[in-house]
Parts: sequence; structure tokens; C-alpha cells
Amino acid sequence: MDTLLEANAINTGYGQLQVLWDTEIFVGESERVVLLGANGAGKTTLLKCLMGLLPIWSGSIKFAGNQIEKKRTDERFQSGISYMSEMGVITGLTVEENLLIGGYYLPKSTQKQQLEKMYEQFPDLKQKRRNAGGSLSGGQRKMLGVAKALMSLPKLLVMDEPSAGLSPLFVKEVIDFLVKSTEQSSLSLLIAEQNVKFLEIADRVYVLDGGRITFAGTVLELVADDAVKRAYFGLDGA
Repeated sequence: MDTLLEANAINTGYGQLQVLWDTEIFVGESERVVLLGANGAGKTTLLKCLMGLLPIWSGSIKFAGNQIEKKRTDERFQSGISYMSEMGVITGLTVEENLLIGGYYLPKSTQKQQLEKMYEQFPDLKQKRRNAGGSLSGGQRKMLGVAKALMSLPKLLVMDEPSAGLSPLFVKEVIDFLVKSTEQSSLSLLIAEQNVKFLEIADRVYVLDGGRITFAGTVLELVADDAVKRAYFGLDGA
């Protein structure tokens, strides 16, 4: 399996406060990776570094064979990395405007094709395409966030806590859709979560605790490691 994303020895933080300590992760082509950690573990900080939303103090980031740690966020986006934040939706824009922003860099013909594809996969969004994103239910907003992130035909979809604010039923719907999306394409996933339900779709897992990677391996290796299980005991598994 070829490596698509590789982050090496990432150190960063905010002001004088260091949040990440020599953090290293990689995501292979067509691989689903879950970054597991409690609130405050540094998950969002790491994702912001990968997307260029937060500068790193030291270390390197490589994507599709190219160094990207000095590239702007829009350049990383155009190279094939799509990012879904915990919010994921611009509430003041309509559903369709959100989707078109997601496919902003696509040729108009491809953008139209992707829009129809998203409406086919998310019929509720098509019915509400003229409605403001802020008028949607929590589950619908999350689906819009996923669809918006997929509009750009990314090689890698980076997601920050897609389960946030969702009922267990909607969490299952998100998981099922991500499985379907990756089975039908070569899309890779990097999902930062504290909901252990997402381990069901993971090829590999990282556990981030206190800004440090404390475990890296398969789900089976995670389950077999009593020390690691104790380290994330209490994470939301609903």
C-alpha cells in the first residue's frame, strides 16, 4: 500500500502553549484511519496543521509524494485534501451554495455532475437545496457537511468529529455512507473522533493523548492491548 499522507515529528501549539509533541501519522491510499482521543487531546490541532490552518513549529507533512507543510490551505485543497470541520456548513448560505463552494475549483461541467451526484446520494438535500444551511436539522447539516467535502472529488477526506451532535441513528447513517463512498472509489479517510463506533470502519487506529500518539495499529491490536484500552476508557462509545 502506497502512503498518501505522512506527517512526521509535528510540534506546534498556540502562543507559548505547546499542544502537539513529535506527532507522527500516515494514511495509505484507499485506507480508512481513525484518530481516537478525548476532548482536548489535540485532534483538531493536528487536523488544522494538516490543512495549513495552523503553522507547525517543526516537522514535515507530505501528501501524494510532495512536501506541503509550507503550502497554503487552498493549495492543499486543490492537491486533493478535503476538510470537514465539526460544523462543516456555512449556515447563512443555502444547501446548494454550500455544495457549490465545496466544488469551487472544479470545471463547471464537473461541478454540475458532482452536484447531481450529491443530490442523488442525499435526496433530503435536493428537496431542501434552496433552504439555508442553518435551517437544517443536526443530521441534515452533517450530511450536507459530508456532501460539501466530497464535492471536490478529494483523494483524502479529513473529518473532525463527524459524530458531534448526532443521535446514534444518525451516527450509523454517517458511518454507512462513508463505507459506501470508500467502497465505490479510492477515497482515503482520516477521521478524528472520540466516538468508538467509528472503529467499526477503521483499517488502522491512532490514539492521541495529551498531544502525543500513544498507540498506532489495527483495531484488533487496540482491543488486545489492555493498557491502551485503559488509556481511552471513558471515551463516548454511544
